[in-house]
Amino acid sequence: MNSIALEISSLRQTIDQIFVIAYQEDTTLLESILTSEQIPYEVLRQVEGELPSDFSRSYACLMNHCKAWRKIVAAGKAALIIEADFVPVKGFANLPMPCDVMDNRTGVAWLYTCASQLYSVTADGFAEGFSVSTVAYIVTPNGAVGLLALAEKIRLKYGERSYSAWDSEVESFLRSCSSVCYIPFRNYGEHGGIPNPEHAQNRDRWKHSSSCHRADRLYGELAFLPAYALNHWELRQVRLYARVKGLGRLLLGKFLRWKVLRRSSFPLRLLGFAVRRQGL
Repeated sequence: MNSIALEISSLRQTIDQIFVIAYQEDTTLLESILTSEQIPYEVLRQVEGELPSDFSRSYACLMNHCKAWRKIVAAGKAALIIEADFVPVKGFANLPMPCDVMDNRTGVAWLYTCASQLYSVTADGFAEGFSVSTVAYIVTPNGAVGLLALAEKIRLKYGERSYSAWDSEVESFLRSCSSVCYIPFRNYGEHGGIPNPEHAQNRDRWKHSSSCHRADRLYGELAFLPAYALNHWELRQVRLYARVKGLGRLLLGKFLRWKVLRRSSFPLRLLGFAVRRQGL
């Protein structure tokens, strides 16, 4: 558990809607976990022929996320969005919220992070920061409005048929809209699937584009075996690599940049969060 965040509420107590972004993936296992966690969910499955066949996979994914963002705006309340290859930890709905969704400044809070950076830690223990990947994240109505504006920017800038790592622009765009983004103390689950091959093909063009990304630190044991692992031995190997990489990012000043630490009014709060996050 997050030892510095105020456990004012759990995920289940705060979020009453989950949107599962899917295409042709089998979501049976994931849906069984969501049912057991007792949070209502809806699968937003992109159907064959819904979009032109020559649209890039990254843009088609963006359009599916837009469905969820529009539903959040219409409902006027925050919701959790997860992709079909998200593998949650056991009991993830009992974990503490990573942000205050009632704060009008809140835009997005990631439950799964990739290439994350810590900017600051609030007095309540919530971590403001940067991440890419939309595998699992909470979106407020204000955040959804901003994300829909980002989707239009992506369409105009790159077009529907070109690859874009649009998830790497979420934090900077929302910040430009005066919204704050949050990263979790630890990950609520893992990216369990096989990455979109477009990521690997475009790594040279996109700083944060990666052919493979996994959670560096989990809150607990995964609820089921991810698709990337044929057995628990393979899972342990991948998890060990991810943990070592996470420790390396901390020690090299990539998770908490030295410049951010030096300029912070509460450097010990930042350092404490970063160190405890890795279990040190």
